[in-house]
Amino acid sequence: MKKGIIVLGSSNSKGNTQKICSYVSTLTDYPIIDLKQKNIAEFDYEFRNRNDDFHPLIQEIVDNYELIIFATPVYWYNMSGIMKTFFDRISDCLKIEKDTGRKLRGMHMAVISCGSDKNLKHGFYMPFTETAAYLGMNYLSDIHCWIENGSIPEVVQKELNDFSKSLIQ
Repeated sequence: MKKGIIVLGSSNSKGNTQKICSYVSTLTDYPIIDLKQKNIAEFDYEFRNRNDDFHPLIQEIVDNYELIIFATPVYWYNMSGIMKTFFDRISDCLKIEKDTGRKLRGMHMAVISCGSDKNLKHGFYMPFTETAAYLGMNYLSDIHCWIENGSIPEVVQKELNDFSKSLIQ
């Protein structure tokens, strides 16, 4: 069983993507880290933001987990801004926190997207798959979800059950 963590990158800590994450967390027993509750500044070429929450968070992740599930709502056909900032900050691990960056190699990555449409535009997962390839991570899987009338539809629950089962093996 892979030891994993869910990284929630939504502007709404109690929104639809969080509902999906909570469901997956109950299936996998993976904790959820809510990026909205962290102080993570945008990437800075001069690294003046070293005292924010990014470095301790990424260090905790690489030291304690084998699998990262990135969960993001679909905002304007893309990952959320909070998630994009987190991904941009991974550059710190290539420049000034190289030991941490090296620990990403060989880790596993999966992605959950959540949107108002049942279908996701082609290419949405490309930034995730290419980042995984660049960092030497193993991209395992992705799943697109939605909420209907405040609940996770049965078809989505079934897909999440299969998704979660495939990740913990």
